[in-house]
Amino acid sequence: MKKIIFALMLLLSSVQLFAQSNDVEMADALRSNGKIYVVVICIVIILVGLLIYLFSLDKRLKKIEKKSSDKN
Repeated sequence: MKKIIFALMLLLSSVQLFAQSNDVEMADALRSNGKIYVVVICIVIILVGLLIYLFSLDKRLKKIEKKSSDKN
């Protein structure tokens, strides 16, 4: 029953997406002024920073796990 309700909710949410128009005035204005590239660069910088943080955190965790397994 839960699967059916979940599938119905996903179906209804996708129907709502089709009702939206393709006109995005803000994106058109940013694109015409060339500022869209600034937005894209900011998003890329944030994502790269997050990835670097996650990889460094993973590296530290592996080191701690290795130290912990050596003690046992």
